[in-house]
Amino acid sequence: MNGVERIEALLNGSGTDQLPCMPITMQFACDFIGAKYLDYATDYRVMAEGQVRTAEAFGFDYVNTMSDPATEAADCGATVVFYPNSPPAIDESNALLIDKRALTSLAIPDCTAGRMLNRLRALELLKQRVGGEKQVEGWIEGPCAEAADLRGINNLMVDFIDDPAFVTDLFEFVLAMELEFARHQVAAGAKSIGIGDAAASLVGPRIYEKYVYPFEKRMVDGVHALGARVRLHICGNTRKILAGMGRLGCDIVDLDFLAPVGEGRQAMGPDQILLGNIDPVRVLRNGTPDEVLSALQQCHEQAGARWICGAGCEVVRDTPHENLKALVQYAASHTLAGSSNCSIE
Repeated sequence: MNGVERIEALLNGSGTDQLPCMPITMQFACDFIGAKYLDYATDYRVMAEGQVRTAEAFGFDYVNTMSDPATEAADCGATVVFYPNSPPAIDESNALLIDKRALTSLAIPDCTAGRMLNRLRALELLKQRVGGEKQVEGWIEGPCAEAADLRGINNLMVDFIDDPAFVTDLFEFVLAMELEFARHQVAAGAKSIGIGDAAASLVGPRIYEKYVYPFEKRMVDGVHALGARVRLHICGNTRKILAGMGRLGCDIVDLDFLAPVGEGRQAMGPDQILLGNIDPVRVLRNGTPDEVLSALQQCHEQAGARWICGAGCEVVRDTPHENLKALVQYAASHTLAGSSNCSIE
């Protein structure tokens, strides 16, 4: 099986020759090809080269187009700071919607221009180079994450209490923009769309259920309507919102290392495919290959059959290659005999 076949087999509940392996690599992939991160984040050819060469060298089952969370915000007109060898960052002190009234005149940007165009071109190139062998994954920001990029994270958290109607209006704008961007990404070659909603980990279960969950659900359903798979990635401690995440209907749910896999399985039930979640720093970067293998086995035992091998979040850029190879080794040495039976020997 190749990566495309392996991932689809797991998603469909069929047997696989080995477990899929889908770690997030951004800065690691950039460093692997000796590039500067400014080029990786802004030049689709550099991103594609980093993703393809890294996936092929280590044996990953997919490639992705995530580089930083500021792509859509930049095209909306937000102030973004670019660094020579670090990810671009939103200037929150000068947030685009620091004046809430600006939302009424904010228009959805042209997805075929600016930074969003760069991602579309990356998808086209990745499809051309490895689309038949590895799953090509696009990426959009979730409602809470993108709202925080546009409004400022601290302002948004206050808005949930002081002006929930504004939050709803802002989420509606974000939903429309991200689904339009997803539509273009699917047309460019994305077979799956990752939804990154890191800011959602900062709200409690009441705010999540009342404000965030309904928009995440509409976003997931919207991407599915486009014919793509959905991978949800919420960085941080999501233990209090795991049940809601499990009801979204995502094909894959990433768990950051702060949310135990066992708790995720209990909250989401036996059918949800989970990904992760060894600590990307203390284990994957700072540990030994044997410690990586041991941590993966613990995750696998807690998750059961419906599981994909990966770290809790992005692979740190200076992770030892032998440790990352151990991640792939674990996936390659375990088969999946069906949706309810797998070897974890």
